[in-house]
Amino acid sequence: MSSQLNTQKFKALLLAVFRAGQVILDIQKTGVSAYVKQDGSPVTEADRQAESILLTALQENSAQIPVIAEEEISAGHLPVIGQNFFLVDALDGTREFVHGGSDFTVNIGLIEGGLPIFGIVYAPVGNRLFVGDKGDGAWTGQMTEQDGSLVIRQKRQLAVRAVPDGQITAVASKSHRDQQTDKWLRDHQISQIISAGSSIKFCMLAAGEADIYPRFGPTMEWDTAAGHAVLCAAGGSVTGISGEPFLYGKRDQDIPFLNPGFIASGGGFR
Repeated sequence: MSSQLNTQKFKALLLAVFRAGQVILDIQKTGVSAYVKQDGSPVTEADRQAESILLTALQENSAQIPVIAEEEISAGHLPVIGQNFFLVDALDGTREFVHGGSDFTVNIGLIEGGLPIFGIVYAPVGNRLFVGDKGDGAWTGQMTEQDGSLVIRQKRQLAVRAVPDGQITAVASKSHRDQQTDKWLRDHQISQIISAGSSIKFCMLAAGEADIYPRFGPTMEWDTAAGHAVLCAAGGSVTGISGEPFLYGKRDQDIPFLNPGFIASGGGFR
């Protein structure tokens, strides 16, 4: 466990992530109304309510660590950050959520010195939890709440796979696929492609369900931090397009916390 999170704090964050996921599912069942933010991306009441749950839990358990959260940033709240800070995306994959899809996730990532050292990714549909810790590895499981306490079931360790029989499987964005990505896939002669939304793509690599995830289109740091942590803890890697380090904390640029393109890799593709 990260030195910034003891067992009690970790359990509190998991419970908050689970409750955020249940709120998102409840809102999806009753009908979704989306609004367009200034950057052109959609936002819903589910984004706001889920983020409030996560921010409350972080304030109660890790108040000394700054938090960068998507909707807070959209509202103009840009905190000062240091070596350690959280990145929160309470509903990654809003477009999939709005259209009634299942590829959306709840995300908390912890950054230290520009790199993600801890991440939680939760896919409410299917009740799939993924946790990655730089020191303790990565695991997956399912969550339920009983009498106010969280219960983890079907827990198992995660590890990236060697490419089976040399057949590379790529995972690519469902809503943001672009021509650069298609060209990269053709240039690398990758014909097996799975389309998926949100940070679940990192987790598919971590679980050995795919081998490579190229991304040329724009993402924000809160989109990638938690999944990046899970993948690296499972033995994978994330680099810039040319192999350079993929770092976090890019506050002082024209668009704060905007990511460059990246290549996320499992164990069999470098």
